[in-house]
Amino acid sequence: MGIALADAAADFGAEVDLVLGPVNIRPKNISINLIDVTTAESMASECISRFVSCDIAILAAAVADFTPEKVSDKKMKKNEADLILRLKPTTDIAKTLGAVKKPSQLLAGFALETDNELNNAYTKLVQKNLDIIVLNSLNEEGAGFGFDTNKITIIDRNNNIDKFELKSKEQAAEDILNKIVSMINKMTIV
Repeated sequence: MGIALADAAADFGAEVDLVLGPVNIRPKNISINLIDVTTAESMASECISRFVSCDIAILAAAVADFTPEKVSDKKMKKNEADLILRLKPTTDIAKTLGAVKKPSQLLAGFALETDNELNNAYTKLVQKNLDIIVLNSLNEEGAGFGFDTNKITIIDRNNNIDKFELKSKEQAAEDILNKIVSMINKMTIV
């Protein structure tokens, strides 16, 4: 979904930086500035450093909430003792950016929910100071991870809700960007 959004934003004429985790696909639009990362920490660092100079940030990555406390660069040998894996929270990128967002910036996030979907997504939008949140449901066949299609619901900060049918991720990206453009137009009119 993030790659579809980056391609669509570039097609809309935006200057796009795409911070991209390890995936098998690449954006089609060659004008996109691609920043490859391999850890949640490096993704957070890249997003935070770039946010100051951007007008719009769309956070579509499914970043892990936890990461191992210790990482080994060597094979861990099997022994008789139980292995205990200690985890630490990763940086909440959306919350971090929402805390420093300027009135002239627009921040969009994603929520993958399985129950109380609308309420949970709106709560996340408020808690992280987002302008819009794109709700993905794991309850919808053909939507979310591992599919070329998605069924989204967009909720804005005024609790306006736009529901969309199942469609290609490229079409869903256009729906998201059209919502963002309409919000920017309202920001400049006010």
